[in-house]
Amino acid sequence: MLAGKRILLIIGGGIAAYKTLELIRRLRDAGAAVTPVLTRAGEEFVTPLSVSALAGTAVHRDLFDLTQEAEIGHIQLSRAADLVVAAPATADLMAKMAGGHADDLATTLLLATDKPVLLAPAMNVRMWDHPATRRNLAQLTADGVLTVGPDEGPMACGEVGPGRMAEPAAILAAIAAALGPRPLSGRRVLVTSGPTHEPIDPVRYIANRSSGAQGTAIAAALAALGAEVVFVTGPASVPPPAGVTVVRVETACEMLAAAEAALPADAAVFAAAVADWRVANAAGRKIKKDGSGRPPALDFAENPDILAAVAQRRAGRPRLVVGFAAETDDVVAHATAKRARKGCDWIVANDVRPETGIMGGAENAVTLITASGAEAWPRMGKDAVARRLADRIAAALA
Repeated sequence: MLAGKRILLIIGGGIAAYKTLELIRRLRDAGAAVTPVLTRAGEEFVTPLSVSALAGTAVHRDLFDLTQEAEIGHIQLSRAADLVVAAPATADLMAKMAGGHADDLATTLLLATDKPVLLAPAMNVRMWDHPATRRNLAQLTADGVLTVGPDEGPMACGEVGPGRMAEPAAILAAIAAALGPRPLSGRRVLVTSGPTHEPIDPVRYIANRSSGAQGTAIAAALAALGAEVVFVTGPASVPPPAGVTVVRVETACEMLAAAEAALPADAAVFAAAVADWRVANAAGRKIKKDGSGRPPALDFAENPDILAAVAQRRAGRPRLVVGFAAETDDVVAHATAKRARKGCDWIVANDVRPETGIMGGAENAVTLITASGAEAWPRMGKDAVARRLADRIAAALA
């Protein structure tokens, strides 16, 4: 599968850099050509000579190499590969990527490339769990960057937890998957994401606590498998992924109209947290306190049920309709009942009690409800949940 493929391998500065020597050997054994880029920090852990000997080609190290840059070498390097791999991808490298920095050869290549990018993160467990790293990971996932790992276990610093770089065999498998057949090519998938905002007046609204991170990750994972994705998003805090058609909406009624306009589709995934109610008598001006101590009289109307409207269509129904159920108690029972009530094929259920940290967080723990029953998935990053769900959707549509 990798015969003739060209891998641009960026080696970051971490003790896990020693694993990249084995990765290079495995890639070449699989028939791939490896062009290595060694960062200054990476040179503290592996030598240019060892990397060059295993890759069978020169190591690139400097952005301002007079020979290379006479022909704009960093642009040529970034475009000549089939896949760009960063291993180890340190916290610093991920932060620079998320911020669009380009202050050395590695970051310039990552910013200039038009090819897929795969990261193998490696760092101390506290760095991996830090909110800044989680934000950076969410941004990179939204940008369409692929990841493999990290693994959990003892680290060189003596601490234990997630942060170990994935083993060379796992990275090789991820590379093969990134360059392999795209099972959703030719398929059209609708994804809804984010909250909806239902106006009370021009400055106030009703909403749900959703960042849009899970829906964004699902759209990115489906696009990575070759799907044409129509991404209908409410006002989420997470930016939409690259490579999808983005339709921005505010209210539930707007989301329903956009979802119906996106049909026909082979599959539809309704990950949005839609407000159940809207204010029927929303004010055209800001509502002022009148000194009486009484709240304003708000008349509520039930919002359209977007999932049921699409799942129960007689004509033009997607072959596979997937809903989400955010619950705080009796998760499986409520989600199972919701699947039957709405008429969808699958429900992805999760426990969003505040103590779980799932709503608005970087991880998720879901149970997939199908006609065959309930399948509990372990807690994992939202990007990993998205990839697993995308794989299941691809298998169902095969």
